Amino acid sequence: TNLGTYRKSHIPDGTGYQEKFYFTPGDSGFKVFRTKVGNVGVAICWDQRFPEAARAMALQGADVILYPTAIGSEPQDPTLNSVDHWQRVMQGHAAANMVHVVASNRVGTEILLDMDGATEKQRIDFYGRSFITDLTGAIVAECTSHPSDLPVQVLTAEIDKEANRRARAAWGIFRDRRPDLYKVL
Repeated sequence: TNLGTYRKSHIPDGTGYQEKFYFTPGDSGFKVFRTKVGNVGVAICWDQRFPEAARAMALQGADVILYPTAIGSEPQDPTLNSVDHWQRVMQGHAAANMVHVVASNRVGTEILLDMDGATEKQRIDFYGRSFITDLTGAIVAECTSHPSDLPVQVLTAEIDKEANRRARAAWGIFRDRRPDLYKVL
């Protein structure tokens, strides 16, 4: 069954991630798909860095937000390790919106060769670390990150959407919003 289409909205343009050369930002807006098991929001990769995307999906009633991702080392600075920040950003989305987050990330190494076909021009080590949060942002399941830890790991977590909806309502996160003050956004 086709639930609809979401097109990636935020396209990165940095060393190792020059997607703007190949892709145009999507125009679908942020979507929440109604399914038998609950309301599922989906955003893709770089979209995860933008809190407005998570809030838009939460306001549309998402019970869970899925973030399929391919992110790893930063070729412009090999000393920069973004994995913890990557996780904390999405944990923050979960906590700020009281919604579960499921983030799946690629694992392994991708090597870009120079024009001669033999010289390594760039390397990205995708760190994996896929995870699931509860509605407070706590990680309840996480994969290991090293490619030698394969075979493929599968994460699961139970989500009680009705209890979560009650908790969200009780906290008043959306009840007490002040959109009149957010015009700068």
